[in-house]
Amino acid sequence: MRSVFLLLLIACVFSSCNEYQKVLKNEDVKAKYDLAQKYYEEGDFKRAKRLYEQIAPRYVGKPQGERVMFFFANTYFKTRDYYLSGYQFERFVKSYPRSDKIQEATFLGAKSYYELSPEFSLDQTDTDKALVKLQSFINTYPESEFFDEANAMAKELNAKKEKKQLEIAKQFNKLGQFNYPILVSAITALDNFISDNPGSVYREEALYYRIEATANLAINSVESKRKERLEDAQASYNNLLRYFPDTKFKKKADNLSSRIQKELGEYSNSK
Repeated sequence: MRSVFLLLLIACVFSSCNEYQKVLKNEDVKAKYDLAQKYYEEGDFKRAKRLYEQIAPRYVGKPQGERVMFFFANTYFKTRDYYLSGYQFERFVKSYPRSDKIQEATFLGAKSYYELSPEFSLDQTDTDKALVKLQSFINTYPESEFFDEANAMAKELNAKKEKKQLEIAKQFNKLGQFNYPILVSAITALDNFISDNPGSVYREEALYYRIEATANLAINSVESKRKERLEDAQASYNNLLRYFPDTKFKKKADNLSSRIQKELGEYSNSK
């Protein structure tokens, strides 16, 4: 029985492959359409895509064109060819602005760019594109069933961009341990981050690294700038504790504050 089952399975697979190759090579558009729909409904998006690629241009302007264009775009998405799915969904939205699939197509087009967004350390061009498209979707379709997912993806991408911005500032801070003038760039980068991202999940971390950068710069400054920079470093410490009294950086921040206070104490004692 097991051998018979395997033989039947092989026969079915062979028959299916034979049918696919036969339809793929002939000029019968209706046969290609019917088989593409069959494969699509069965979840065989790779085969469906090949067939839609051949027939899509033939359905432009026809009643079935809207259906073909949407499924065609979605086969790219389902097979993780996100560059082309983004492009095809954009074409669909422009070609069929009154379609009942317009919300889904707009969302999937934005999600295609979301899927293309790379690690935070890499170029974020696709992340920027995704954010523009997701924000446009969120603004245009606030009642959409896809709204929550779009909003969650936008938050994730914004956090990724924030992390990249913070890591650049931290890199300046790290380099500044060996070249103190670079700490000025670190402080500027951290100030920009704190100002630009008031609600960031990385705000606490940025406030701590500002203490570290300003303290190291102050302690190693020339005498004419030292007191003012020490006071700025202490203000950074106070700022962190004001917003995050139970900060996870409390121990390290307290150690830096002790050094700052000790250095400032020299000015009080010299009076």
